[in-house]
Amino acid sequence: MSVVVVATITPKPDQVDAVREAILAAVPKVHAEPGCELYAVHEGKGQFVMVERWESIEALKVHGTAEALTTLGGQLADKLDGPLDVRRMSALPAGDPVKGAI
Repeated sequence: MSVVVVATITPKPDQVDAVREAILAAVPKVHAEPGCELYAVHEGKGQFVMVERWESIEALKVHGTAEALTTLGGQLADKLDGPLDVRRMSALPAGDPVKGAI
């Protein structure tokens, strides 16, 4: 069963561009990781939200120590306005099976 992760990254106001660039550079590397089914970046008012889907908890664990994420963590050091908000979730399908779950 797939594992869904929603991670919110809040940069310091003067670091938004640097954080955006670091995230965008990491995305292709994450997409190439085994078990990555979805890794999508969304930008809102002063925040970036990552919506992720991994084929298994094991794939997510590997992602947590993979080069793309460790490099990104180093690039984000001192640029964030607080800790990352990372939430692991399970799909609760509803309605149309295609539209009702990530």
